[in-house]
Amino acid sequence: MLTRRAALRGSAGLLTAAIASPAIAKLSLSDARSIAFDNLHTGEKLSVDYWTNGVYEPQALAEVNHVLRDYRNGEEHVIDPKLLDLLNLLHRNLDSGAPFSVISGYRSPATNAAMHERSAGVAAHSLHMKGMAIDIRLTDCRLENLHDVARNMRAGGVGYYPELDFVHVDVGRVRYWGAAG
Repeated sequence: MLTRRAALRGSAGLLTAAIASPAIAKLSLSDARSIAFDNLHTGEKLSVDYWTNGVYEPQALAEVNHVLRDYRNGEEHVIDPKLLDLLNLLHRNLDSGAPFSVISGYRSPATNAAMHERSAGVAAHSLHMKGMAIDIRLTDCRLENLHDVARNMRAGGVGYYPELDFVHVDVGRVRYWGAAG
């Protein structure tokens, strides 16, 4: 049984989340939340309900962590559930039926450092290393539309890379970069 103090803490947490990301706060607390990925580097596919009956599902989150691991060295990291919520809402707003094609999910510090050394476009302190960012596309959605909808959500960072055919989204502070960024 929840104590009054625990209930108040939970309410405060929900309020804080709503203030931090108004777009994500629109998600229902009772509906199931699903996510689907197609990891382009490993060939793995995942479709899972990661939130049911008002809670995140630990087994589903573990499966997401595995599919979004650093494919270069196999290192896994916890993916921030807020990122999944952002993707879930983005998917709904786009009315897409396709899984997210994953270009890059989690990146280990070693992988990120190597990528940063080769390209100024890779941040030295990338949110990919914290499980808070992902590079994606959808096969049933124009990249420009994916970018515009993600940007209009104002739920975190959005990078636009049309020449590389992906959009970066993260649950960090709201900011934009890239072509038309």
